Amino acid sequence: MTALLVVVAVGFAYSMGAHYTGACMGMPHALGAVSVRRALLVMAPLALLGAALASHGVERTVGEGLLEGRGLTVLGMVIVLAVAFGLTSLFTWRRLPTSTIQILVFSVVGAGEAAGVSVRWAHVATLAVLWVLAPLVAVGLGFVLTRLADHVPGVRVTPGTDPTGGGLGMGLLAVGAVASFTMGANDVANATGSLVGTHVLGPLAAGTLGGLGLAAGVLTWGRPLLTRIAFEVVEVDRPMATAAQLVQALVVLIAVANGYFTSMNQALVGAMAGAGLARGRATVRSSTLAAIARGWVVGPGAGVTLAFALTRLAVALGGAHAVAAP
Repeated sequence: MTALLVVVAVGFAYSMGAHYTGACMGMPHALGAVSVRRALLVMAPLALLGAALASHGVERTVGEGLLEGRGLTVLGMVIVLAVAFGLTSLFTWRRLPTSTIQILVFSVVGAGEAAGVSVRWAHVATLAVLWVLAPLVAVGLGFVLTRLADHVPGVRVTPGTDPTGGGLGMGLLAVGAVASFTMGANDVANATGSLVGTHVLGPLAAGTLGGLGLAAGVLTWGRPLLTRIAFEVVEVDRPMATAAQLVQALVVLIAVANGYFTSMNQALVGAMAGAGLARGRATVRSSTLAAIARGWVVGPGAGVTLAFALTRLAVALGGAHAVAAP
């Protein structure tokens, strides 16, 4: 069962690596700063580094901070990760960005409730507040940084110029690289926190293993969401995109530094909205945004429901001790 937990954790990390290519490198690719191949080659090792070196606090939050006592058994965590892995892969296949963090947390809540393990609701509430605040903060920062960029000669876009041009090509690629490192630090714990919480691996080994899964997902299945975010979600120029991508990375890195995690996609969409407000125009296409918003609602709801149902089935077949750690 421990071996199965490791396999499912790596599979979930693989799926997340593919899922977040658009959130990290979609805009640099859309604005001509990097090709698809180079975007994925830049992103993969940085996601691995972020996972290995900067994810330890978040791994402890996921592995030990959501449930009271010793939490779930290895079987219980296999159920949680299988649900999160399946839903994330479904959203990636459908090319719809979602919040894998919220899927994971609500899957843990559903399994905990079904197993009779007390949920640390105060901690979940703290995360929920962070999830609400992060995109709102990103809106404000995206607005401010875009306005500042518009006052910098050689950076601002003036009428009659190519909006994909300007002097920010390398800067946009650089902030995409920072976002890639941030994604590794922020999201790998979704998969590997279970390995830390069940004492299968320590934070460094778990983060490194999960980082390898992220990198593999980026390289082999990362193209679909990269191109969707690049060409179907946003309409921006390089100063706006650079500001939004930098804001996304900063907001998420601040959360990670305090042992919390938040949604890369939600922070990016918030930053894009702020950049659009700074220009007095919409930057996120409403039809695509509506589909993304549905994914943000459906994902956590499906996670809590499926994890609860499967855990109750495990209790019925093997007793509460099969999924609830003594």
